[in-house]
Amino acid sequence: MKKDYKSGFVTLIGRPNVGKSTLMNQLIGQKIAITSNKPQTTRNRIQTVLTTDDGQIVFVDTPGIHKAKNKLGEYMVNVAERTLNEVDVVLWLVEPTTFIGAGEQHIISQLKKVTTPVVLVINKIDSVKKEEVLPAIAAYKDVYDFAEIVPVSARNGDNTDELVKVIMKYLPYGPQFYDEDTITDQPERQIVAELIREKALHCLQEEIPHGIAVAIDSMKVRNKVMHIDATIICERDSHKGIIIGKKGSMLKKIGSTARYEIEKMLDQQVNLKLWVKVKKDWRDSEFLMKNFGYREDE
Repeated sequence: MKKDYKSGFVTLIGRPNVGKSTLMNQLIGQKIAITSNKPQTTRNRIQTVLTTDDGQIVFVDTPGIHKAKNKLGEYMVNVAERTLNEVDVVLWLVEPTTFIGAGEQHIISQLKKVTTPVVLVINKIDSVKKEEVLPAIAAYKDVYDFAEIVPVSARNGDNTDELVKVIMKYLPYGPQFYDEDTITDQPERQIVAELIREKALHCLQEEIPHGIAVAIDSMKVRNKVMHIDATIICERDSHKGIIIGKKGSMLKKIGSTARYEIEKMLDQQVNLKLWVKVKKDWRDSEFLMKNFGYREDE
């Protein structure tokens, strides 16, 4: 182990949909966090690990910081805000605009309570003209004293190498927490459940934004094939009909797109069976939330 090796924990915060999961997938180079154009996709703190010659960065992806509307929302906000004080560096992702809205103001008020160095990451620079990035940097410089400001494009990887260098600068010297080949500490079941949920979100229309959860009933290898039984949980009978679709067509589509991704991740053949169940208002039931893996103590 090199004497000047660095290691530490970094969290990504930002409003829902700003590209946190896309950035993490880009940095790690493998699909871990699910990405969707629907807000509040990431519900649990996902730990992914980036190991380089100079150090090891453990990323903790928090759910977006937003004003909570129900018990699930409260849980997500608590997890996000608690993380800020527990890490070595906070990465705050924003879009390249000079408009600092109420959501951003809320995040600034949370950041003012922490002593952790905050790196502002201006994402989606591929979506604007180069000269529009500077005014965005200037606008944010006025509202908070950032350790650094780094413009990037998470989608195509622009300037993400520079971001890794900046993160390393603020990490303490220390040993590796994980082996070189560790990419995530998420149990396989959880990643499989998240992949199925991602595919369901992609396939379904706006009618069912985030009122679904996925429970893995069993995962077993038989004759070199991974057999997975999973249940998609929704909040209403009408949703169940939409998820199943005409003659089961929608469920089939979700299943086949999810299976493809799971096979890629596990690197083996997968037999995936999906069921759909209705659990009314599961997002407001602490018992059901615990059942689906959202635990306050994590």
